[in-house]
Amino acid sequence: MRERFRGQLSVLGERLSDMCGMACEELRLANRVFLDRDASAVAELATVEARLNAARTECEADAQKLLALQAPVAGDLRTVLATVYCAERLERMGDLAQHIADQAARAPEFAVPEALSGQFGEMAGLVCSMAEDLGAAIAGSTAEVFHSLARSDQRVDALYEELMELVTGREWTEGVAPAISVTLLARFYERFADQVVSVARRVDFALTGELPASAERDAHAGS
Repeated sequence: MRERFRGQLSVLGERLSDMCGMACEELRLANRVFLDRDASAVAELATVEARLNAARTECEADAQKLLALQAPVAGDLRTVLATVYCAERLERMGDLAQHIADQAARAPEFAVPEALSGQFGEMAGLVCSMAEDLGAAIAGSTAEVFHSLARSDQRVDALYEELMELVTGREWTEGVAPAISVTLLARFYERFADQVVSVARRVDFALTGELPASAERDAHAGS
């Protein structure tokens, strides 16, 4: 019985790893739509989004069965509850990637001014790397990934603040529509990074029994 239960927990971990991979793929496709103006990636992203949504439903159903039938405790209970929490965050990451692609596809002629391409290129690259590192941590059951990702998130936050200062400053001459587009796209990337950090925090908690940093991060990531 115990061996079967451990196998079911392992399957939960595999589902979560697969979901993270899908969220990463969605972000890569969104970057193609936005940075490369590759409209063909829109349909691919929608397909991955549907798979990710279905995976979350399956993951949560499996977790609920384990809670009901196995009544796990201690570390096993942490793992199951963390899986449910992370599955919701990973689906949200996919939603944010979809928002990036939707915004870029909606107004490709002024998605962002050319002068800001460097900041957005750095932000997109950072967030994508963060998602990939999270996927590796989940697949390898690696603890203590939170602090590394939190440092990357600080740089994403700094880029976001820099872009907000530009679009709200007196020297902004690009007009209202580009300012709105810049604001939305920057926000979507910044929120994606926050979700990555929130998932990493719960992964650390499931493996160590301790929540790193403070509770404010999770509250912020839920918005």
